Amino acid sequence: MAGRPTVRSRRLGAALKKYRLVAKFDQPQAAEVIANHQARVSRIESGHVVARPIEIRVLLAAYGMDDPEVCGRLEKLAKDANRRGWWHEYAERLRPDYVDHITLESDATHVRDWHPAIVPGLLQTPAYAEAVMRSGPMSLTPERREFLVQVRMRRQVKVAESGTVREFIIWEPVVVHPMSSAEVHREQLAALLEAGETENVTIRVLPFSAAVLAGTTGFAAFSFGAEPTAEAVTVEHLGGTLVLEEPEDVAPYEHTFDLLRSAAMTPEESALNIRNALRSVDGH
Repeated sequence: MAGRPTVRSRRLGAALKKYRLVAKFDQPQAAEVIANHQARVSRIESGHVVARPIEIRVLLAAYGMDDPEVCGRLEKLAKDANRRGWWHEYAERLRPDYVDHITLESDATHVRDWHPAIVPGLLQTPAYAEAVMRSGPMSLTPERREFLVQVRMRRQVKVAESGTVREFIIWEPVVVHPMSSAEVHREQLAALLEAGETENVTIRVLPFSAAVLAGTTGFAAFSFGAEPTAEAVTVEHLGGTLVLEEPEDVAPYEHTFDLLRSAAMTPEESALNIRNALRSVDGH
């Protein structure tokens, strides 16, 4: 593989590096295991080269990692490293970092999403998404907005089809105060209630009283195994999307989400909060 590493090849490389460090192997020793040069191990771990299945099996065996599920998952990552996803038809018109986000989202078994200012993208209605883009700081043409809304709706469909477990935390002002027109807000609140009744989806509302926590930057955390332990995080900023994959970078976000969840309403309380907000949209 040449050029820019894919998010999957980076995940594969990072996993192999993690197991190497746990086993207290250095790169020259790992190179001896696969009868190759240290440069290849380095490029595998950086994601610039995709390890072959036999290399993955031999390295994991040398590192003392004999869990067949781990081996199978890493071999699948290697197989899929350069595979084109459903988003390929849109890729030329999307930023590479946004493509990375979609790839993580597509591969994840668990997605946890917190956004203090707006409804998370995976829950937005088309009208709400268009309103967010229209009123945001970036100047987008109507055609560009329409295209990005289309991609966002496709993301929602694909994640729902995959059975990914999704957990969302939304700050109460987002629920109570219309970001756009009453009609758009009403439709969005109804969509939240419907989504909250969907299997594998949990929605929690963070109350006004948790304002200090609500100052936390929005982010999405992704897990790829049976357990919901975060393995990658994306953080949106004005210049694009920051992708974090190193354990020491991911850990603070996982801790923050736990704090937000503890301070948030229960799913049942959250549904009642959203239902009350829906009733009051037009003063009823």
